[in-house]
Amino acid sequence: MSFEHLPVLANETIESLNIKPDGIYIDGTAGGGGHSQLIASRLTTGRLIAIDQDPDAINATSARLMPYGCVNVVKANFADMQQVAQSYGINKVDGILLDIGVSSHQLDTPERGFSFHNDAPLDMRMSQDGTTAAQLVNTLSVSELARIISVYGEERYAGKIARAIEQYRLQCPIETTSQLSEIIKSAIPAPARREGGHPARRTFQALRIAVNGELDRLSEGINAAFGLLNPGGRLSIITFHSLEDRIVKQSFAEFCKGCTCPPDFPICVCGNKPKGKLINRKPIIANQDELDNNPRSRSAKLRTIEKL
Repeated sequence: MSFEHLPVLANETIESLNIKPDGIYIDGTAGGGGHSQLIASRLTTGRLIAIDQDPDAINATSARLMPYGCVNVVKANFADMQQVAQSYGINKVDGILLDIGVSSHQLDTPERGFSFHNDAPLDMRMSQDGTTAAQLVNTLSVSELARIISVYGEERYAGKIARAIEQYRLQCPIETTSQLSEIIKSAIPAPARREGGHPARRTFQALRIAVNGELDRLSEGINAAFGLLNPGGRLSIITFHSLEDRIVKQSFAEFCKGCTCPPDFPICVCGNKPKGKLINRKPIIANQDELDNNPRSRSAKLRTIEKL
């Protein structure tokens, strides 16, 4: 399957980065190269480093960006972008983009094991290295499984699902997406199965986040990205669910925080000054035209901060 990538919030994202033709930019989640190509097309003497941890994405992005001599494509996790930039002799950049979460290609490639819509090995590794989702569901304790499903999936039946997984794996290993999907459905009360989409959606999301360490890497990546920015440089992040968006919102708020002295102090003695400013107070979301053309954009939120 080819790595098709319809970039979400494409125009809004490129506008948010305020691209300078001679600037240096990083796309930390290149995917199929959609956003990267839009950035590269606006550069003259500038430079773009396109990063992704998925080997399929690296192959697709390399092919897509071949006509642009200003681009370096690198297989790495975006949380390691400082080391990647330094390997090219770059210490500061003018803009960074992160498009967080699972890609359309990963969801639509059954053998990657991200989707409950197809029967496939229970994998979910974005980098195609390390521990699989199957290993997690077959080895973690019931309490840890319940915690992951509850916290990362915001699933109210996490305990029931974890216990159902334990009962099933006592008989045989859980190796496929279909096995896990059926276990989840059996654990959720019938009335709840008729609400809020597929009953396995939240548990699959939780396992994917756990397998890839997504939330920890997001926090690390935000700090690395902000540290790399030149004054006036911008960091734009697209998220697709509340857990990610909350981390981005709170991180940006911390960068924008100024004086922390008590309100009754006549003058500031802490010396704290804001390090950044928000470009938009509220996240940018897809317009109706984009929603009609790309339903997966419905939950996308774009937030941008500028370094002072």
